[in-house]
Amino acid sequence: MGTIATINGIAEDNIATHNGATASTNATKNGDTWVHWTAMVATGGTITTDGDYKVHLFNASASPGFTVTTLGHGLVEYLVVAGGGSAGYGSGGGGGGSGGYRTATNLTVAQIAYAITVGGGAATASLNSNGTNGANSSMGSLIVSTGGGAGSQWGNSGVAGGSGGGAAFAPGGGTGGAGNSGSYSPVEGYAGGAGGPGSYLGGGGGGAGGVGYGGGSSASGTNGQGGVGRSSSITGSGVYRGGGGGGNRQTHPPSSPPAAAGGNGGGGAGGVNNGNSLVASGQAGGANTGGGSGSHYNYPGGSGGGAGGSGVVIIRYKFQ
Repeated sequence: MGTIATINGIAEDNIATHNGATASTNATKNGDTWVHWTAMVATGGTITTDGDYKVHLFNASASPGFTVTTLGHGLVEYLVVAGGGSAGYGSGGGGGGSGGYRTATNLTVAQIAYAITVGGGAATASLNSNGTNGANSSMGSLIVSTGGGAGSQWGNSGVAGGSGGGAAFAPGGGTGGAGNSGSYSPVEGYAGGAGGPGSYLGGGGGGAGGVGYGGGSSASGTNGQGGVGRSSSITGSGVYRGGGGGGNRQTHPPSSPPAAAGGNGGGGAGGVNNGNSLVASGQAGGANTGGGSGSHYNYPGGSGGGAGGSGVVIIRYKFQ
């Protein structure tokens, strides 16, 4: 396709006439090439309209998934979010990291079918165990986002992922898992927070928009909080996704500190134990947000903080 002319700074990618004169295919004006704009047509997922744009939403894997039947201009915007990691299930456990979050405009596609994979959130951890990583999401072979990293249980470091899992409490402090495992630019996510040294406060899982908070040694509201997600308006309105899970708080002697919040964007809040008594349960990551789960420990029983949140794939393009 030739150069797209501009009039008063406005690209003529969808302008058929100017001052009453119709631009024929490959006609030129003042040395610039004019081209007739051709719409893209595609199928797959749940399709909605936002002004001049079609939006294809995939909350589950599909094959064939996004199928381009008329190529037209051949450009799309995308958001591909992987499944969130699950938190560690143990004293002062770390929160799960968010699934990798990748988005951009003007991705060139072909007139083919792209299989869509929506990564599942990681399963709830077993007692006294690390969590597990979330599953990758993808748009064919064009775009892959990495599953969120697992949070750890007592004495272990967080696991690397799209965003890293938070570390559990450990003497001297555990290390949060690294983010951006896919080595992408811009990054798909951030590191998890460190475990609290000399305390029973786990670090928060990393988020798509920022690192998880360290466990620290105090009972403030930010210690152990999951990293913030990112907002996208690809569906027509701003929505946060990719929040990290909060770390577990276990206090000695008994007290009732605030729960470590999950990161904005589906991150699950961490649980709180007042000595050996449950104050608040750790929460699962939000469905189709890629959020990491919050850590939970209710010794000698109870259950883990829940699964990581499943991912999502969204594709948007101009159709008129």
